[in-house]
Amino acid sequence: MNPDASLITALVERWRPETSTFHLPCGEITITLEDVVTLSGLAIDGDAVVVDIPDEEWSAICLRLLGRVPVDLVGGVAVVRIVWLRVEFSHLPEDASQEVIEQFARAYALSLIGGVLFPDRSGSTVHLQYLLLIEDWQRAGRFAWGAAVLSYLYREMGRSTLHITHTGTSLAGDLGGWVALLQFWAWERFPHLTPRDSETRAQATEDASPRGL
Repeated sequence: MNPDASLITALVERWRPETSTFHLPCGEITITLEDVVTLSGLAIDGDAVVVDIPDEEWSAICLRLLGRVPVDLVGGVAVVRIVWLRVEFSHLPEDASQEVIEQFARAYALSLIGGVLFPDRSGSTVHLQYLLLIEDWQRAGRFAWGAAVLSYLYREMGRSTLHITHTGTSLAGDLGGWVALLQFWAWERFPHLTPRDSETRAQATEDASPRGL
């Protein structure tokens, strides 16, 4: 989905990190945990999304959980390129073992985490710390992913707001975090902003779940 740069910029310019709210002419309003679970379907209850500092080298972690290591993963670098994940894990062999299947599943989940849920401003890399969160699938299902996504988006909007305040230049186009969630929220709370000629909107039903669909 292409982000509405004007809408995102207008919202970020009105974000106040001190209160974590948008200051609008009609008053203060913000994205809540209820909004997140309703719009995205992500869990807001569960274990905190926290990563312990590993004893292993990142290259060893990458090899163990993904089965391969990118050539540019050297020294203290702990990030991989999302395009590398998509290229290297684009085709699952027909005779793949259970271990290989899980490695491909982790690569797919890692690309979603770095490209959708917790993207940095570049949107092109993902930190390997997230790989540790999906090492154990049972444990991964117990995390409050929705709460973490909202917290991350709050932080990124705060950073952009400070940049706008100090430089007068908008960073909305390079905003980190799940920008689509912010746009969904704006459409849901301010229906007059929703594109009227959207084919998706015309086909949508009132009982769509999650609402982001």
